[in-house]
Amino acid sequence: MSWLFAAFLVLALAASVWLFNGLVHARNLCASAWADIDVQLQRRHDLVPRLVKVVKAAASHERETLEAVVASRDQAVRAAEVADKGQREEALGEAISRLVLLVEDYPELKAGDSFLELSEDLVDIEDKLQYARRFYNGATREYNNRVQRFPDQLIAGSFGFKLADYFQAEADARTAATVSLP
Repeated sequence: MSWLFAAFLVLALAASVWLFNGLVHARNLCASAWADIDVQLQRRHDLVPRLVKVVKAAASHERETLEAVVASRDQAVRAAEVADKGQREEALGEAISRLVLLVEDYPELKAGDSFLELSEDLVDIEDKLQYARRFYNGATREYNNRVQRFPDQLIAGSFGFKLADYFQAEADARTAATVSLP
């Protein structure tokens, strides 16, 4: 009878280790996916000053729009929590969209090589950012499912695994940024 109890303990321990390792893997996948988003956000943050500089040279009287873009970028850079970062990044995307729309009034700027290059970079970054967001939210969904379902829930609760936040847009800001290339 004692060998049966020992076998049960070994099996329970093995199952616990397997569940724990699965939770760690899912949590690390979320962290890795967030790092991919962070890289794209940093690329976008680095692009904003160059974009503002190019537009400023041709449309210096559009100061309010330029300041709004810079302020949105600064707030997005300072955001720390995923939910707050999502809101700030959405506001930055809208400010960049307004800036790009402003360029429509300046054909010489729109046709310039610097702006064309920055526009192409922006489109590339936004595409990669959209993919990274989808991947992160998928990884987050899988991780959250593991944290909440039985028997993973027993291990997750015992070892402090917490639900992860999704990276999502505000309900009233779900329109895509409009970026047009000439």
